[in-house]
Amino acid sequence: MQNKIERIKYLVETLNTAAKAYYAEDREIMSNLEYDALYDELVSLEEETGVTLANSPTVNVGYEAVDELPKERHASPMLSLAKTKERGELQSWLAGHEGVLSWKLDGLTVVLTYQGGKLAKAVTRGNGEIGEVITANARTFRNIPLSIPYAGELVLRGEAVITYADFEKVNAQIADEAAKYKNPRNLCSGSVRQLNSEITAKRSVRFYAFQLVSGSEDLPGMDTVLGRFDFLQKLGFEVVEHYAVTNDTILERINYFEKAIETYEVPSDGLVLTYNDIHYGISLGRTAKTPRHSIAFKWKDELKETTLLEMEWSASRTGLINPVAIFEPVELEGTTVSRASVHNVSIVKGLKLGIGDRITVYKANMIIPQIAENLTCSDTLVIPAVCPVCGGPTQIRSANEAQSLYCTNEACPAKQIKSFSQFVSRDAMNIDGLSEAPLEKFVDMGFLTEFADLYKLDRYRDRIVTMEGFGEKSYQNLMDSIEASRKTTLPRVIYGLGIANIGAANAKMLCKYFQYDLEAMLSADAETLGAIDGVGEVIAGAFVEYTHDPGNLQRIHNLMPCLEVEVPRAETGSQTLEGCIFVITGSLNHFENRNELKDLIESKGGKVTGSVTGKTTCLINNDVTSSSSKNKKAKELGVPILSEDDFLSEYGLT
Repeated sequence: MQNKIERIKYLVETLNTAAKAYYAEDREIMSNLEYDALYDELVSLEEETGVTLANSPTVNVGYEAVDELPKERHASPMLSLAKTKERGELQSWLAGHEGVLSWKLDGLTVVLTYQGGKLAKAVTRGNGEIGEVITANARTFRNIPLSIPYAGELVLRGEAVITYADFEKVNAQIADEAAKYKNPRNLCSGSVRQLNSEITAKRSVRFYAFQLVSGSEDLPGMDTVLGRFDFLQKLGFEVVEHYAVTNDTILERINYFEKAIETYEVPSDGLVLTYNDIHYGISLGRTAKTPRHSIAFKWKDELKETTLLEMEWSASRTGLINPVAIFEPVELEGTTVSRASVHNVSIVKGLKLGIGDRITVYKANMIIPQIAENLTCSDTLVIPAVCPVCGGPTQIRSANEAQSLYCTNEACPAKQIKSFSQFVSRDAMNIDGLSEAPLEKFVDMGFLTEFADLYKLDRYRDRIVTMEGFGEKSYQNLMDSIEASRKTTLPRVIYGLGIANIGAANAKMLCKYFQYDLEAMLSADAETLGAIDGVGEVIAGAFVEYTHDPGNLQRIHNLMPCLEVEVPRAETGSQTLEGCIFVITGSLNHFENRNELKDLIESKGGKVTGSVTGKTTCLINNDVTSSSSKNKKAKELGVPILSEDDFLSEYGLT
């Protein structure tokens, strides 16, 4: 019995880690097949032992709402559905009743509230009880009605999604392979939860309604799911594709969906079956974990056995080297596949791969090829010791509970391009017209070998104007942007150097501590840096490692004469927030973003941190009554919570 309980604890921790990575951080650390297998094992053990931990994913579903957006508690909990992969189980589940079968879309669930015919509020599913308020973003969804012909309050649920075509368009604009989004669901999740709705608007997010929660109950036909779908469509909503089914027709309709998914433009990870009679469905009640009015159907993955022929190691411009499995072609879900990403070294090792091994492959959600299992487990695959691009030495590094392979050669062309890309970025030198595509050309042609070379590009004018994508006008625009970037600040320069662990905020902090004396910063030792409040050993070590490299120092000294670096001078009496520490959360009304408010606070001598502690002077949050983790922490520690207006007034910043 104890061994089974220990196994339960392990499964809960493993599944929660994977779920947090997938839902809250938009990254994937295990395949859908592996997750489902572990989840089913957990369910079985919980039923067998009668033990269900409080943090079990069978009880708590979805991701925890992040702090960057205001949060709100749902009027009623959004439970997850029981699931099956057996078609016959769906048939028996109907038990003679009429059902409605629809797509289970793979995006981000959103709850919309309309009042007086206008969209009043949009909230993400969150953890099922508390979601993130994304009203401004929802108003940019491509197909969402902002006004509807219904005067009362109306609450509905649906899925925000990004089509495969729009997903490809977004990824096509990202030159860096490592920065491309892994799948439409990840892109949609990040797009819906943006702080800047302008970014959301560019992502072509669409909304498909799947449930009318409340409102219009007294209207004719509102006692059936089909009637409510019709009503929503008449109001202007696009609803999920759905069909009435009975015990006699459901298998045929599942076959239809199975064929349709091959060309369906919207990501889907299965189907949902619901009793058409709403009152009957409600009368069945719910378990502690799931409602009984609906059940989810997930496609049973088609597995094919094949042979691993080789492992291709694909270098990215970040230095990350991704493993891609090449195997004997097999037919999966109607198409021929011969390649599958293995994602990282941890998965390679976990599968115990070797060339010639017999493996089984499948398509996750019937779309993305994955390795399911290694039947041979020879564990003979050699991790490359050299980079496939430059031949430099590689290194395995651990991050986010996964091991990945990196090229350590700083002169590697792939890494060089990424370094220049950060240097010209908005928070660094802010040089327009230099995306990674032209940077790659300039590096390949020998125009750029170090940062100072950017300010000598005019030497290659005649060659640049004849390059594809350039001409006289674009060349001149680039030169004007480069010239404008000469006038800058030291924090921008330090951030632009691309030193490990030195972000824009840390660059500002270091410059301020050394009173904007570059030479003092470059000669500082790790002990001095580590003693600075907010720096610590990791940042100090990374900074010293970079600045004590002769090559890096020479590049900095070559760069500085090209620049006109402004040194801020504090006005007497202006440091009114000296010694104060603030935390900012939620959306703002008077500032474009939190960085703008942060800059104001720092200009007055104050400090902005990311978490509430006993040293925090106050938490700035326009939703002072919210139950967010930061608000709770502030209340526990007796830290004042001020709205934006109250903060500006109390500290004399209006």
